[in-house]
Amino acid sequence: MSDHSPIRPGEIVQTSLKDAISERYLAYAMSTIMSRSLPDVRDGLKPVHRRLLYAMRLLKLDPGSGFKKCARVVGDVIGKYHPHGDQSVYDALVRLAQEFAQRYTLVEGQGNFGNIDGDNAAAMRYTEARLTVIAEMLLRDIDQDTVNFRPTYDGEDKEPVVLPAAFPNLLANGSSGIAVGMATSIAPHNAIELLNALLHLIKFPNAGIDKLMEYIPGPDFPTGGELVEKPENIREAYLTGRGSFRQRATWEVEDLGRGTYQIVVTEIPYQVQKSKLIERIADLIQTRKLPFLADVRDESAEDIRLVLEPRSKNVEAEMLMQGLFRLSDLETRFSLNMNVLDATQTPRVMSLREVLLAFLDHRFEVLVRRSKFRLGKIEARLEVLEGYLIVFLNLDEVIRIIREEDHPKQSLIDTFKLTENQAEAILNMRLRSLRKLEEMELRTEHDSLSKEKADLEALLESEDLQRSAIAEEIREMKKTLSGMPEISERRTRIGEAQELPDIPLEAMIEKEPITVICSDKGWIRALKGHVDETGTEKYKDGDKGRFWIKAETTDKLVLFATNGRFYTIGCDKLPRGRGHGEPVRLMIDLGNDQDIVSLFVHKADRKLLVASSDGRGFIVDENSVIAQTRNGKQVLNVSGDNEAAFCIDVDGDSVAVIGDNRKLNCFALEELGEMSRGRGVTLQRYKDGGLSDIKTFTKEAGLTWKSGERTRTETDLTGWYTRRGNAGRLPPRGFNKSNKFS
Repeated sequence: MSDHSPIRPGEIVQTSLKDAISERYLAYAMSTIMSRSLPDVRDGLKPVHRRLLYAMRLLKLDPGSGFKKCARVVGDVIGKYHPHGDQSVYDALVRLAQEFAQRYTLVEGQGNFGNIDGDNAAAMRYTEARLTVIAEMLLRDIDQDTVNFRPTYDGEDKEPVVLPAAFPNLLANGSSGIAVGMATSIAPHNAIELLNALLHLIKFPNAGIDKLMEYIPGPDFPTGGELVEKPENIREAYLTGRGSFRQRATWEVEDLGRGTYQIVVTEIPYQVQKSKLIERIADLIQTRKLPFLADVRDESAEDIRLVLEPRSKNVEAEMLMQGLFRLSDLETRFSLNMNVLDATQTPRVMSLREVLLAFLDHRFEVLVRRSKFRLGKIEARLEVLEGYLIVFLNLDEVIRIIREEDHPKQSLIDTFKLTENQAEAILNMRLRSLRKLEEMELRTEHDSLSKEKADLEALLESEDLQRSAIAEEIREMKKTLSGMPEISERRTRIGEAQELPDIPLEAMIEKEPITVICSDKGWIRALKGHVDETGTEKYKDGDKGRFWIKAETTDKLVLFATNGRFYTIGCDKLPRGRGHGEPVRLMIDLGNDQDIVSLFVHKADRKLLVASSDGRGFIVDENSVIAQTRNGKQVLNVSGDNEAAFCIDVDGDSVAVIGDNRKLNCFALEELGEMSRGRGVTLQRYKDGGLSDIKTFTKEAGLTWKSGERTRTETDLTGWYTRRGNAGRLPPRGFNKSNKFS
């Protein structure tokens, strides 16, 4: 059997799983792209929205008519055009009616259609809807052969492939969707600005992006707010069809007297749910991530009014808002990806100029098709009128033929050289139409239609006349929208593009004293206040205390581990209370086979000396060891059985090292190089064992060590003070038997 032979009913055809899945997945992907997720560049609509508007038009739900139940609309849509779930269709209908979701609503709703808090609309049996003036513009002239129609899914009816779209809906209302392997995200814009750009583009088709941006400076979101993206970034986004726009809430300071104030947010970014925004801000207050903020209240009615109460009147409003912009959705980014279906139904990313030109091309096509349709109607009517006029010129003969001839229709055609349509129209005339006044009206109509026919023929032959006609339509639309300032005026303010200043950590965390306790096995906790160690502290069985550090919540803890990595932990993130705390390994990625070498509070610009168990080390700048992730930062490279063993402050001009073999060697600190990462240089040579202890000191003051409760000092270091890398010699009399300096 040939590969292209038809498959008979009941026949089982063997094919590879790969081919079967590829074929079906491709069909699914194309269906998602073409029929669900991507809008058409000409009318800016996806199939479900187009079918909703068309079904509502057939239900005569015009702006001037009454409302009908949404359940009736949804029923018609899923029954005739869109065989999908009723809830998904109703959700699409609801979104078209939400003023906070659509810049220019296409459906006027009556009832509960949800709110900006994220609450759902009422059930479709309770809500009613009708079309808006904008939707009427999209549907205008659809019955004048302006667009193609295709059979519906069951073949019983027809639906429009695209709407005539006198309104630039794609850019005005925006769109978003996720298909298979591609997505779209288009911001809403101001319609008046778009119409001005279109008028300029009609007059100057080669206008560039810079000129168009004089008319369209940026998106205009339904919820207002402030656009704070750099102009060059906006230009790049419009030029390529990809980019993003930074938008933030609109706020003002209300003076409460006596130096106190509160901040009132009146507009929030597009697609941000107010309830979730308030929850986020409340969480910031509770977790003390924004200590300058005392409370947040929602005093919204029809308009948004979020009240932010500072903790102190000394807090600067600007700094408080900068913190909120960083940590909450009071500032968001809207992604631009103008991926649409073009006139040939091919998905591609378009620039702003290409989208505007595609809309104009569609309007020209609609104009030509509408004119041809009207021309056909006029020619048919003129044909009939010319037949009527023949009747009035030969009235008696026409009446005789109708009364006496057996075949009056053919006789009329033969006698007066009429067409079949003219003869049929004469035979269908009423007697009352034979009065003299009717003849004058017919001649007037004939002259009027003849003039209109000549105008249409001239229009179809002249591109200049077509451009003038489109421009006039756009000017009329602009005039209509300008008469509705509540929807035509720009809502999103174009602000100054500015980077958020770096707010110090201290400004974001409430500063208070704490005492950090870390056990030998790595259980860490923080006590409130600076507490002295008493020796009565409790630890888990088999564990004991190791680190006792007095710090502030704004400090950073630096942990150095045996793997040679430095880890950073914010003191504000430590578990509080007098329990056992939490394992430090839950806060950082420290393996169970690794141990803590040192734990201390970070001090900027301090120098540290790190050393491994095999007696190698170097000096490192503490600023360079701060890690930004849980994984830490590798500084001292170790391998095999060798591991990081020491991390001490650099204080003095000399270094003293003592090995497990009880040999002491001292040398000048300048012999150690400063590095950011590596194995380091040899501090002391060993035949057996490794490094036991290390310290820095000032040569003039002498080397000190603790012996029991006493502190001893050796100022004469002759014989021990040599060069880096020497084996050394036995330490002075009285040195600790543990081979430690303390």
